[in-house]
Amino acid sequence: MLDIKAVRQDPDAVAAALNKRGYVFDVAAFTALDARRKQADVDSQNLLAERKSASKKIGQLVGQGMPVEEAKAQVNETLSKIAGQLDDLTEQARQVQGELDELLLSMPNVPAQEVPDGASETDNVEVSRWGMPRAFDFPVRDHVELGEGLGQLDADTGGKITGSRFTVMYGELARMHRALIQFMLDLHTREHGYREIYVPYIVNRDSLRGTGQLPKFEEDLFRLEGTQGYYLIPTAEVPVTNVARDRIFDDTELGESGVRFVCHSPCFRSEAGSYGRDTRGMIRQHQFEKVELVQLVRPAHSDAALEQLTGHAENVLQALELPYRKVILCGGDIGFAARKTYDLEVWLPAQDSYREISSCSSFGDYQARRMQARWRNPDTGKPELLHTLNGSGLAVGRTLVAILENYQQADGSVAVPGALQPWLGGLTELRG
Repeated sequence: MLDIKAVRQDPDAVAAALNKRGYVFDVAAFTALDARRKQADVDSQNLLAERKSASKKIGQLVGQGMPVEEAKAQVNETLSKIAGQLDDLTEQARQVQGELDELLLSMPNVPAQEVPDGASETDNVEVSRWGMPRAFDFPVRDHVELGEGLGQLDADTGGKITGSRFTVMYGELARMHRALIQFMLDLHTREHGYREIYVPYIVNRDSLRGTGQLPKFEEDLFRLEGTQGYYLIPTAEVPVTNVARDRIFDDTELGESGVRFVCHSPCFRSEAGSYGRDTRGMIRQHQFEKVELVQLVRPAHSDAALEQLTGHAENVLQALELPYRKVILCGGDIGFAARKTYDLEVWLPAQDSYREISSCSSFGDYQARRMQARWRNPDTGKPELLHTLNGSGLAVGRTLVAILENYQQADGSVAVPGALQPWLGGLTELRG
C-alpha cells in the first residue's frame, strides 16, 4: 500500500500521479477522513490529561477539609464520565482508522515517472524487438490444429473432465511441456543466480492481501469453499513473495544482488471479465504452469533489478530462438500493485501478432509495506522496507504454443528447438 505519510504530505500530488492510471483519488474525502482521525486523537489526549488531573484532585479536596470518602466519590464520578467518553472516542477512532485502512488497501500503486500515458494496451510503448518472424512457404496452422493433428492435444477431454478452458496433453507434447519447466529452472538457477523454492499452492487471505490481489480482485480467484479463507494461487508470486512477510533480513542475507527465488507452480485463475477472449486452445486457461522469478532488493537497487530480471526472462526466449518484442506498459494497462512493468510478447504466426508471454514488474515498497517485509540498513541500524519485483520466466503453456507455431513443418510435425533437445533426450521432432 502507499505510505500514508506521503499521502498526507501532498495528497494532490498523489492524485495527479494516480490519474495516469485513470484512478480518481478523492482528495477532499481523504482529507476529511484523516481530519476525523486526527481530531479523535486530540480529543483522546485531552481526556487523558483531564483524567490525570482528576486523579490528583482527591488529595486537593481532602486538603481543603472534605472527608476522604466524599472526595473519592466526587472524583470517581468524574472519572467514570471520562471513561465513558474515552470508550466512545476509542470506538470512533477505530472506525475511522478502519475506513482509512480500507481506502489505502483499495488504492493502486503510484506509477513510475517514466511510465507512458495511455488508457489501454494499445498505448503501450515498444522498447525493442529480438529475432525475425519466420516466413512460411506453406499454410500456417495454429497450435490447436497442430496439437490435435499430432494426437497429443485434447481440449474435448479437458472439458469433459472439468469444463471449458482446461486441456489434456499426451505423449511427446506432455513431455515437452515438462522439459520446458526443467529447462527454465536450470537456466535461472545455474546462470542467473536464483535459488529454487517450492511453496504451497493454497494460500490464506493475508498472503493475497500482502501482494495486492485482495481485497480488490477476489472475483479473479478460486476460493476453496468450506475453508477458513483459503485460495488456490493465481501465481507463484503470492506464496514466494510472502516468504518475506513479517521478516527483517540482515544486510548480509541480501548479498550483492538481493534475494532471488525461482519457482515452478501451477496457477489458477477464474479469468473473470475475459469471457469470449482466447477461448480456443491454450492461450487463456483456468489452470496453467509458470516458472516465476521473484527478487527482494534494497531500494537503491530496484530500478537496475527490473532491467536484470526482464533480461533473465528474455534469455529464455533467446535460447529457444523465439522472436519477441519488449514493451513498457502505459498507465492505463499497468497492474494494480506495479510501479513499472515490461511485457515480453512472443510472435505467434497463426495470429500474425505478438502475444504476452511474460510480465516483469517492480513494485517499489508497495507490497513490502503491506507485508512488513524489511531489511536492516547497516548505515542506520534500523529496519527499512524492501523493494519487491517479479516476472514470468516464462509462462510454460504459452511457450509451448509459441514453439508449436514457430517450429511447425509442412507435414504437421514440429521441430524441437536445439536448446531444448538435451532435456528431451535428444528428441528432434514431435510426430503423431
